[in-house]
Amino acid sequence: MTSARLPIVDLPPAELGFLRVAAVTPELRVADTTFNRQAVEAAIRGAAIEGATLVVCPELCLTGYTAGDLFFSDLLLAEAWAALRELTERLVDLPGVAAVIGLPVAADDGRVYNVAAMIGNGAIAGVVPKQYLPNRGEFYEDRWFVRALDANIPPVLRGLIPFGTDLIFGLAEHPGAVVGIEICEDLWAVEPPSGRLALGGATVVVNPSGSPELLGKADYRRDLVRQQAARTLAAYVYAGAGPGESTMDVVFGGHCIIAENGSILAESERFDFNNHMVVADVDVARLRHERHMSSSFSNAPMPSLRLIDMPLSAADPALSGRLRRPIPRRPFVPSDPLQRARHCEEIFAIQSTGLAKRLRHTGATTVTIGISGGLDSTLALLVAARAFDRLGLGHEGIVGITMPGFGTTDRTYQNALGLMRSLGTTVREIPIAAAVRGHFGDIGHDESDHDVTYENAQARERTQILMDVANDTGGFVVGTGDLSEAALGWMTFNGDHMSMYHVNAGVPKTLVRHLVSWAADDVFSGEAARILHDIVATPITPELLPLKDGVQQQITEDTVGPYELHDFFLYHVVRFGSRPTKVFALARQAFGPEVVADDERVGESADDERLGDEVLYDDATILRWLEVFHRRFFAQQFKRSSMPDGPKVGSVALSPRGDWRMPSDASGAAWLAEIAGLRAE
Repeated sequence: MTSARLPIVDLPPAELGFLRVAAVTPELRVADTTFNRQAVEAAIRGAAIEGATLVVCPELCLTGYTAGDLFFSDLLLAEAWAALRELTERLVDLPGVAAVIGLPVAADDGRVYNVAAMIGNGAIAGVVPKQYLPNRGEFYEDRWFVRALDANIPPVLRGLIPFGTDLIFGLAEHPGAVVGIEICEDLWAVEPPSGRLALGGATVVVNPSGSPELLGKADYRRDLVRQQAARTLAAYVYAGAGPGESTMDVVFGGHCIIAENGSILAESERFDFNNHMVVADVDVARLRHERHMSSSFSNAPMPSLRLIDMPLSAADPALSGRLRRPIPRRPFVPSDPLQRARHCEEIFAIQSTGLAKRLRHTGATTVTIGISGGLDSTLALLVAARAFDRLGLGHEGIVGITMPGFGTTDRTYQNALGLMRSLGTTVREIPIAAAVRGHFGDIGHDESDHDVTYENAQARERTQILMDVANDTGGFVVGTGDLSEAALGWMTFNGDHMSMYHVNAGVPKTLVRHLVSWAADDVFSGEAARILHDIVATPITPELLPLKDGVQQQITEDTVGPYELHDFFLYHVVRFGSRPTKVFALARQAFGPEVVADDERVGESADDERLGDEVLYDDATILRWLEVFHRRFFAQQFKRSSMPDGPKVGSVALSPRGDWRMPSDASGAAWLAEIAGLRAE
């Protein structure tokens, strides 16, 4: 895994559907527009150095939010507009950067509005007024400004500049990147304008804000931003006013947040007098995919909005570098131990409730499970025990059958027997070697030929035993195969592929390991916990090929590829419809040889198994298994088309009756050709 890096040039984020955004809180002096203009310019230039295309500054940042009755001053209003004009002209040397600036504006109709101006490439592209004005407690905005929600707003400002709450801004060279603006209180309203903006095409919503700090308010604000990003299927960039504001009655913390569809990508520390800035790459392509998949979004009425195209130049590829966003290597497994434990408990509840319902529906009080001593069958057995507990049934109704064959090791054999005994299930041992040899004789297969027939005959013999014992005991077969195996088709058709209920159908392999480990740590103790830990440490293998000197010769991941890579591919391909070029770029950052400090690996924990500067996979290795994933994913759909029932657990599922409906004869040629092109570059 340490071969030379392939000569592939990093693509700019825009080529992969990303837009780099920044939320900044510049230094500020109340009513000093010259100082504030200089501070805002410095902040924007700092964000541009970080490669940001869109920069969002706080509400009324050219004057200060706390200017009070000075907003009545014609001089301050004129100075604020002049500062905006000068700022726009001075930033003409940043043709690839757009910025959102807060200021007060006297409109052509004589009314004064609290607005946000979108500027870029030497021009003011448009001005959006605030719709909801707070007028309670410490807020007196009704005293100085007109509510755009109620006013008959003129369509242009200064006779030329687009003006209104119906503006959205398209960023050239960034396909699908459309920006909508709401201001501070607009987000806190019962019906925030961002909902309408999103339905009208805005994939990025920005919020210049002047929200002061109160005890506990930051948590509420963060949740509000995160939830609104989720509700609108959008990115949300929030820039809050900072401690440079007047502290006569309240304090402002400079809270800056960047969220995307329910996830926080970046957040600033509050109460810092230095410039606040957070930067992140939002995935516009992913957001568009989410909207394509959401019928409630697609079927909602589309409002009539004015789209202002901004002729920005393309971002400098040299500034792209590594993506500024969390890219967990194990996207199905939460990095935070406490969250991971909560997820494990909930997954067990989903799985065991699903099985308990099937038991109640059928009236069965017994099930059969093939216990191999591996991860999947262990998880299925633990889930069955929990389901029986839910129904008040004794564990003796769980008929665990271990079926040693040609490749069974003593380690897995003993673990299978020990675990069943620890759980108090019925234990049966039915060796399959003689029956399989008889079958080889019946069909004329040479036992020394260790081909697919040799392997699959064992899997189908085991399934026959399980089915027949289930008939004999009046129960049904609980399947053990997991989501990763379904994606790769790594199962024998009408062998381990089949059961009456597949409890692990929605659980990917990387998560199976953590579930069993969690059970060992948090649910069981003593001998059961010891066995579970040893099962977690056992290499993944189907144990179908003969042992050599008692040692297993067949390791699944040597043949099919590392499950942590395949689960990464599965998540991005199925959940977000990502094409191979994008999946490869993400995988290179998550698994590749570039070294970053631990605190830069946002979203990952210290127990994430990456030690120091260790290189996990080079480009050639990632591409090799990416090709295997796509080749198998398309070729093995026929197995998924006839999958047994099983509970969906997370946002990725492959049930042909639910989340994934693909013809068994669909061609993967286009995907494989794109991977071949990546190899050739």
